Amino acid sequence: MAAVLILIATAVLALRSYQESGDPQLGQPSVTDTVPAPSDGASGPAPVALRIPALGVDETLITLGLNPDETVEVPTDFDKPGWYKFGPAPGQLGSAVILGHVDSYEGPAVFYRLKDLEAGDSIEVSLADGTIAHFAVTKVETYPKTEFPAEGVYGSHGDETLQLVTCGGEYDADARSYLSNIVAYTSLVDTDSGEAPAAAGQK
Repeated sequence: MAAVLILIATAVLALRSYQESGDPQLGQPSVTDTVPAPSDGASGPAPVALRIPALGVDETLITLGLNPDETVEVPTDFDKPGWYKFGPAPGQLGSAVILGHVDSYEGPAVFYRLKDLEAGDSIEVSLADGTIAHFAVTKVETYPKTEFPAEGVYGSHGDETLQLVTCGGEYDADARSYLSNIVAYTSLVDTDSGEAPAAAGQK
């Protein structure tokens, strides 16, 4: 499989910087990792909405790419999770990745309770063609940012998987950043047809 060399933000999704207010800032990338490029199996309808019943999450998705410096983009809206578009769509072969903030200067954000997910919890992703991909949580792990497993999260391992990523662990007030990342690993259960979901902003 072809690979592209991109900078992975091991400090993904801490909090964006608000210089005047002194709010926590988004962590900066600190390592370079080789991440597999999307394969032919990555083609498919884009995801448009995410539902996590156990957490009360039911949100439209935004699309994330790379910044000019090749760091992974993060959502500009604290209440909206984002799909990393250079990976496969959820339900396609490979590791789809959805990122979301843990909190903001106003309080809890969309993935505030991601750490509370348990094995077996259901995840539903609505796709642009009306299909719904159903996933089940397999495990939830916390990693120091310096040990973020980029290949394990973004790489393809021969299955249809979805990883949900946010920040967590202890908060470093001086650095205005969380010290860890939380990753919820899930595997595809099945897909079914449903009504086409509302577009972003029409929920």
